[in-house]
Amino acid sequence: MTVPPSLVPADFDLTVDIAHVMSRLRSGMTIGIGGWGSRRKPLALVHAIAESDLTDLTLVSFGGPDVGILCAKGKVKKLVFGFVSLDKVPLEPHFRKARQSGALSDVMELDEGMLVQGLRAAGWGLPFLPTRAGLGSGVLDTNPELETIRCPYSNTELVAMPALHLDVALVHLNRCDRHGNGQSLGPDPYFDDLFCAAARETFVSTESLELDPDAPTSTHLVDRSTVTGVVHIPGGAGFTQCLPDYDRDMGHLLEYAATAKNGQLDAFLADHRFGRPA
Repeated sequence: MTVPPSLVPADFDLTVDIAHVMSRLRSGMTIGIGGWGSRRKPLALVHAIAESDLTDLTLVSFGGPDVGILCAKGKVKKLVFGFVSLDKVPLEPHFRKARQSGALSDVMELDEGMLVQGLRAAGWGLPFLPTRAGLGSGVLDTNPELETIRCPYSNTELVAMPALHLDVALVHLNRCDRHGNGQSLGPDPYFDDLFCAAARETFVSTESLELDPDAPTSTHLVDRSTVTGVVHIPGGAGFTQCLPDYDRDMGHLLEYAATAKNGQLDAFLADHRFGRPA
């Protein structure tokens, strides 16, 4: 449950800038990126990684342009994912290119429910959680390291989904106060809270540092106990959807998608800074 701001010391302030976030990242880390496809992705933070000298990253994501950009820039050693899509463009084109060329060969492709359980297990401090997701599919064939177990009560076969521990989680929220309490005001919270709980450190980029006092309690998605730093950067989700603040920018999304064929990704990134640092 989110701690009411009135109970938090007035001088408790988690606000940082993107430079500070980057100072906490290292090559070889496992980084979880919140959002869903082309919805509420922390593209301002992803852009900073793309321009950095970080390499050999393991990404965990319900992927969208975050995965595509970082694959295209040679930052990704391994990808753990449920899908990688731009929604309106079903298969993220830079991801497709990386897979087809062999540039990205180390992958753990999961059913979406399995990825959720892996994050949940990490957040709860468990080595794994059982799930029916993945049974009867090719997921177990393509991930031979995964094991099944028998329920001690019903003898039902279940997948033992291992915990997905993250070094760092990056998420973008509509509102997040200086103490780290974050609100998701759109129609779907996705699973950003699970990414935050699964990580040793979490950085939240946000449209505003003022919580919406009229929004339902259910919008308080992220608790300050799981947050390391808050970056105030309006427009930080870039061309991805961040309702109710702004919708997906289809013009820029399609322009981005075209860079997988025309080779103009660097120029696109130079022209689109994704956000206006406050």
